[in-house]
Amino acid sequence: MLTFESVRSHLGSRHALHTNDPYLISFDLDLRRARHQGMYLVDLEGEAGRKYLRVSTPIGPVVGMDAERCLRFNWEQRAGFLAISDLEGSPYLHLCENRPYDILSLEELERLIRELGILGDQLEQALCSEGDAY
Repeated sequence: MLTFESVRSHLGSRHALHTNDPYLISFDLDLRRARHQGMYLVDLEGEAGRKYLRVSTPIGPVVGMDAERCLRFNWEQRAGFLAISDLEGSPYLHLCENRPYDILSLEELERLIRELGILGDQLEQALCSEGDAY
């Protein structure tokens, strides 16, 4: 079973961590054509004490976003969901996924990070006109 410390150790050996706090790590995922996507991983505990890892990536500022369109996107997704969280003091739309540690492997973690990073970058390009901001 993975723990947040084993996730930190694994990702820290593969990426330069921008944030390395007790319950939060972040790094840039390199994508094609010199693009990158910021990835954030948070250690969470559920109501029954079950531990989860949240993987998220910012898409863009919430200003001007269509909530109905976001909720329809959530409904259609098989992996990942949209949520709002603050980034640099402002509300941002994030693509997220929560996984219980007790069923998470390093291979699944790498697959999940890559999948969310690519989809997050595609959503960012579709919604934001400033290019590769996150």
